[in-house]
Amino acid sequence: MSHGTGGAGEDLDWLAAPLNEAGFLVASVDHHGNSYNDEYLVEGFALVSERPRDISYLLDYVQGKYDVDERRIGSAGFSLGGYTVAALLGARIDARVMSALFAGRVPAPHVPEFPDLMEALRAKYSIEQLELLAQAAASPVRDPRVRVGALFAPGIAEVLTPESLRMIEAPVLVRWGDVDDITPPAENARVYADLMPRAEASSVGPTAGHYVFLGDRDDPSHVRDATAADTVDFFARHL
Repeated sequence: MSHGTGGAGEDLDWLAAPLNEAGFLVASVDHHGNSYNDEYLVEGFALVSERPRDISYLLDYVQGKYDVDERRIGSAGFSLGGYTVAALLGARIDARVMSALFAGRVPAPHVPEFPDLMEALRAKYSIEQLELLAQAAASPVRDPRVRVGALFAPGIAEVLTPESLRMIEAPVLVRWGDVDDITPPAENARVYADLMPRAEASSVGPTAGHYVFLGDRDDPSHVRDATAADTVDFFARHL
């Protein structure tokens, strides 16, 4: 599992427990430099294509320690973790868009946990270095061991190539809240859902916001319980 930007693995305990109870071995990471359990680093927030590599490394570790059926591996993620899962399934960053964001030619999305992210990035790296980083971010990070994905309020759809999303052959569950103002569904979750050919997508409710998918937030409509049940069923059907 992959947490949202600035978060931590325990943010998705509400999903880990039901998956484990259903017989799944569950593992997650705290993405280095992008977790409140770690030091916030500009690279941890800006170089998002490093996140899927974290999950691939985690899979290497888990497979070395446990008897894991490689044909039955799925991944779930929230917010930037949703992008992480999509990248493991084949989504790729558009180097031109990333270059424009890094250089300030187009406005970058606001990151509440690191509000001066782009300023800090440009202060640390030269324009030439940023261009190289943008090109590197477009490298494929697909991990064929991941057969199924679940994306909750996924973000940064605007920096992905539409063709790479269309090429994803895996079944993918997509869920979002209609009043999400952090990763607005029309620009994010619905883009993923519309482009990925095997997406099973729906809203979790007209009053649900972005952070309803965090385990420590109020959830009077029991969105997390319903989403966990959907995810367990989805993984059981496709793995």
